[in-house]
Amino acid sequence: MGEHALPGTPPVPLTLRRSTRARRISLRISQLDGRVTLTYPHGVPEAEALSFARSKEDWIRQHLEGQPDPEQVRVGSVIPVEGRERRIVNATGRRVLLSDNEVAVPAGSEGRRLARFLKELARDRLTEACDDYAAMLGRSYNSLTLRDTRSRWGSCSSDGGLMFSWRLILSPPEVLHYVAAHEVAHLVEMNHSPAFWTQVDRIFGPYDTPRRWLREHGATLHRYRFDADAS
Repeated sequence: MGEHALPGTPPVPLTLRRSTRARRISLRISQLDGRVTLTYPHGVPEAEALSFARSKEDWIRQHLEGQPDPEQVRVGSVIPVEGRERRIVNATGRRVLLSDNEVAVPAGSEGRRLARFLKELARDRLTEACDDYAAMLGRSYNSLTLRDTRSRWGSCSSDGGLMFSWRLILSPPEVLHYVAAHEVAHLVEMNHSPAFWTQVDRIFGPYDTPRRWLREHGATLHRYRFDADAS
């Protein structure tokens, strides 16, 4: 991969990727973090690929304008927790406390403290959901890990390892449960065949609404910044 940028105000960073499988030059803008990837086949000069990107500059900038602006969380900020808007306030004690409309955070490194609390809450909710769904399928998983992934909300490895983005705790509960069911279903079907979706429907129920929510609103979960130590 190579790094370039389209000139202008502001410049647009480009990630160049030469692919043996590509049949044509293509552009992709990540809905999660706005990363612009320019893919081109072997045999196509890099200069030609960059010229293609320049010809699509208006399209690129139009799409980037629709990306959510980053927001540094701090006292006074409003952040969704389990899909409900909560205002961050100072805590009187040493613990992070969640109430209906607020999340109280001890003073000092509020972003890092809040991120730690959200990760623990995400682990609790995801573990409970995965345990239930795995039991429904009569299967078990080997591990559950959390990351701040930008390319996917979850994954299931061939050895039964489940991975999730901890930012799912910011989404409505039914969305988190859908992703849990989706990955657990891979314990039975390691594909996205009709048989796989039958398993998702079996343990979760109708999934179109939470799946659509992720497509339409998932990128907003990545706008929140908890400082450099919280990722």
